[in-house]
Amino acid sequence: MPAKKTTEKKEVKAKTTTKKVSKPAVKKKIANEEVTVEKTANGVIEVKKLDNTQNGAEELSIEQKLLSLYNLQQICSKIDDIRMIRGELPEEIRDNEDECEGKKTRIANLEDEIKTLKTNIAAENAKKSDATSSIKRYEEQQNNVRNNREYESLSKEIDYQNLEIQVADKHIAKFEAEIAEKEQKIADTQARLVELEEILKQKKAELEVIVADTEIEEKELMAKADELKEKVDERLLTAFERIRKNAHNGLAIVKIERDACGGCFSKIPPQRQLDIALHKKIIVCEACGRIFIDDKLVRSQYEPEVITTE
Repeated sequence: MPAKKTTEKKEVKAKTTTKKVSKPAVKKKIANEEVTVEKTANGVIEVKKLDNTQNGAEELSIEQKLLSLYNLQQICSKIDDIRMIRGELPEEIRDNEDECEGKKTRIANLEDEIKTLKTNIAAENAKKSDATSSIKRYEEQQNNVRNNREYESLSKEIDYQNLEIQVADKHIAKFEAEIAEKEQKIADTQARLVELEEILKQKKAELEVIVADTEIEEKELMAKADELKEKVDERLLTAFERIRKNAHNGLAIVKIERDACGGCFSKIPPQRQLDIALHKKIIVCEACGRIFIDDKLVRSQYEPEVITTE
């Protein structure tokens, strides 16, 4: 019996506590603003304005996502135009720098080869010196021979050493010719290197002038682009950048022009155009993969808001 009383008391307490729990918040729209009307446990009614920007890009509508992408595209296109002014100068500078490095490496290799050839010449001269010393020694020994057999044997050794000297002279002449050839290549390469360095210097100076004129504007545009990227869904931004990279003109989001895609000019069926105008989902071109945006939606962000008074 006591156990039942305790359970009954617990049930009563549970019932009393449930009465004190505040009611869930109710969303309402007051004066075109979304607010929550919440009644607390004390019976006080609180009205709180909803902040839809707290969750970032996840709370944006399809129209807002498309407009953010379109504005980002406009800024990226301006950055592309600025970089296009530089033309092929950056690539030409990189090519010249690579060619200069190649010439320097070639000169260094040729110099190493010349050092090796000079070492070989020194070795051949050492052989000649040894052979000459041997000949002198054999000639002295010929003066003290006891028979013709010893004399002929020494004569053969002298002839052999003379052949060694001739071979060494031949090798030395060959090595010297190679050295002269490589030294000429070094001279030609150095002359070409001087020309390339002068051209590289001029191109760098030209690029610095162009960059100085557009650097501030480019940095401002890049900062704006970074701000807009924060407002775009991460997956959508990844797709946007991938499409831009693959597109020859850098356009990832386009409008419909004359019933065709503004990027690849493929014909768009009327039903698909209607779906694009409804903004219920992100629609891409089946031919090129570019994202579509309605022209009316683009124009709506530039038109001033009309305020009517009753």
